[in-house]
Amino acid sequence: MPVRFPDILRAWPIVHRWLPRTPLYRYSLLSARLGFDAFVKHENHMPIGAFKVRGGVNLLASLTDRQRSHGVITATRGNHGLSLAWAAKAFGSRAIVYVPKMNNPEKNAI
Repeated sequence: MPVRFPDILRAWPIVHRWLPRTPLYRYSLLSARLGFDAFVKHENHMPIGAFKVRGGVNLLASLTDRQRSHGVITATRGNHGLSLAWAAKAFGSRAIVYVPKMNNPEKNAI
């Protein structure tokens, strides 16, 4: 399903309620090298260290209480699973995340 701009506008207040704003910094050395202002958004300041937590929060917020009581399930290699797990915990739900056997052990440890 394609994401449309109205979808983003609907998600913004939900995501903003649950997650911190991430800092946006101008990098002067990079800007000088490129010849224009270069800004970097530090998504690593999110609870799971990645922007994908926004999708998990938006998904859990869109579920009814009854749906959330059943939990969520996903298969992933990384940040998507972290996103759903974090959001499920925040919403008092549960998440089951399946990862491949040969997945990065550092990701699995989180």
